[in-house]
Amino acid sequence: MTHALVVDDSRAMRSLLRQVLERLGLEVSEAGDGRAAIAAISAGPLPDVTLVDWHMPVMDGLELVTEIRRHKEWRRMAIMMVTTEAEHESMVRALLAGANEYLIKPFTPDAVIEKLCILGLEPGARQTTANGGSAA
Repeated sequence: MTHALVVDDSRAMRSLLRQVLERLGLEVSEAGDGRAAIAAISAGPLPDVTLVDWHMPVMDGLELVTEIRRHKEWRRMAIMMVTTEAEHESMVRALLAGANEYLIKPFTPDAVIEKLCILGLEPGARQTTANGGSAA
């Protein structure tokens, strides 16, 4: 099963991303800041993808991405920035630091799916539609 780590200081945003990812069949763990994310990654298992907010206390998202990429054994992990930082310069900084994809808040579940597909992590689970039914 594909494992995702959601790193955001907002409990509501972590919950929202967890719901989207779990509906897609991913196993999800959470961290409230970059330092907690480093601890979770170190403890294992290594996530297949880490979704990272930019603005967090203790260690921000850009610092987290940089730290992850310093570890050779973690480099195969995909990193998606999920942030309100919408300026082109911010996107470039994140990608240069080692992020693989960039998703701007607010986002739709379809946007998350699209980014996961770009990362080669196509969701294989059945999706639930807004009215509670299943979509093929």
